[in-house]
Amino acid sequence: MKKYVKAKKRIEVSPGESVRILRELQELSQNQLSELTSIPQSTISAIERDRINLGVERAKVLGRALRCHPAVLVFPGWDVSAEAVA
Repeated sequence: MKKYVKAKKRIEVSPGESVRILRELQELSQNQLSELTSIPQSTISAIERDRINLGVERAKVLGRALRCHPAVLVFPGWDVSAEAVA
C-alpha cells in the first residue's frame, strides 16, 4: 500500500443529485420512490433539482428506501480530512 495515491475529486455532487443518482442506480422512478417513502413525487422532483432542502427527516426516509446511510444523501461531498478535528 506504499504506492497508494488518493483519488482526486472530479465533481461536486449536491444532496439532490445524490438522491437522483442513487434512485437511478436502483432503477426506480420518482413515482416508485414516492410510493416507497410516502413523499410526494413533486417533492422528490424538487429535492433532486435542489429547489427545496432535503432535510434530516426526509434523508432518513429516503435513506431507508435507497438502502444507504442518510449522511450519504445530506453530505455527499463532505471531506473528512478537510475538517478540523477538535
